[in-house]
Amino acid sequence: MSEQTFPLPDVGEGLTEAEIVNWLVKPGDTVALNQVVCEIETAKSLVELPSPFEGVVTELLAEVGQTVPVGNAILRIRSEGDAVDLPAGDTAAVAETPLPATDDRPTGATGASDSLPADEGGAVLVGYGTVAPAKSRRRGKSAPAAAETPAASNGNVIAKPPIRKLAKDLGVDLRDLVGTGQGGEILREDVLRATARDGLFREASKPQTLEAREQRFPVKGVRKVIAENMVASKFQAPHVSVFVDVDATRTMEFVKRLKQSSQFEGVKVSPLLIFAKALLWAVRRNPEVNAQWTDDEIIVKNYVNLGIAAATPRGLVVPNIKEAQDMSLIELAQAIQQLTETARLGRTQPAEMQHGTITITNFGVFGMDFGTPILNRDEVAILAMGSIKQKPWVVEGQVLSRWVTTVGGSFDHRVVDGDVVSRFVADVASVLEEPALLLD
Repeated sequence: MSEQTFPLPDVGEGLTEAEIVNWLVKPGDTVALNQVVCEIETAKSLVELPSPFEGVVTELLAEVGQTVPVGNAILRIRSEGDAVDLPAGDTAAVAETPLPATDDRPTGATGASDSLPADEGGAVLVGYGTVAPAKSRRRGKSAPAAAETPAASNGNVIAKPPIRKLAKDLGVDLRDLVGTGQGGEILREDVLRATARDGLFREASKPQTLEAREQRFPVKGVRKVIAENMVASKFQAPHVSVFVDVDATRTMEFVKRLKQSSQFEGVKVSPLLIFAKALLWAVRRNPEVNAQWTDDEIIVKNYVNLGIAAATPRGLVVPNIKEAQDMSLIELAQAIQQLTETARLGRTQPAEMQHGTITITNFGVFGMDFGTPILNRDEVAILAMGSIKQKPWVVEGQVLSRWVTTVGGSFDHRVVDGDVVSRFVADVASVLEEPALLLD
């Protein structure tokens, strides 16, 4: 018998701390290799941590809601075989091997996968590896599958503990939901859909006491990081913004044809797809906007990791599509669909939000004609599109009804001047006016 401690790993590049959101085990529970033991909230992601050991949980070393520095022990497990010390300081990110699937994660969501047996190299945490008891390794047995967390039932409500915790944090009454899981079980996406529909901060009922007239929310997690990044970006990079109205009628016709195409069957197609492709086309003609300022030098990137700002129940996240410049239109459409679905489910991982080079955002989904976006930190340009509405437009001397939108963005004036900014936005606008330019 030996006792081993599990230090909090760095699940993203440069992560220094994370908050314990939910424990999925308790002292006395037997855990399997790779079994998810807790959920943590990093700067912008909810991450499941699998156990690198198998054995019996003897102690939880951190409480729910506690912020723990990377390297601090969070769990103690007693197991058979020799103890294996894990590195505590410079643990790397979660490995590319996906986390074990849980019943509350929809099939196809980012990170869903079957658990890998120990003898097939199912590494979970880089720098940790999976650690099976010596007796199991000698016998060559695979680790047992992760134990399923039983769903609890209160009356007619069936939901697992982490789902109840999520609902409580987001202010969702589980009794108002219809579960889409087996036997009516309420899943994570059921809660998130309700949150997206009703809004994170619901209007409180009429207060009965003086104390109930105010609500206070701690500044932590996603909101804290958003605030820090926005302040740093706004006051470090001198923003300049430009915008222009665009006749997007041909874009709307093009989107309609794509939706009817068998090649795009089952793939979400929207004007945002053409907008993203227009940006990639314009970046090739104006590479200065796809750059980074470092005080000592300007780094122009010859690749595009295209960030897409996504409003989620947990706050604003900006995952990016890696190497977007090499994607065909159908590949870009599939990537955007996967990115947005993953973000809405709260499953965006830290690596998916790192190393972005340029960002787009869509004010139109909120019914807004336009807005002035703030640069994503360490980027030179963010491009925005407003709502697309039918408006009177002069065409060859005649006033006609056309689909009109506004495009523009904000730019770091340390790197690009007004002429470059204007050419770049004009190029994007020209593609929205005539998508056939994408054939160039």
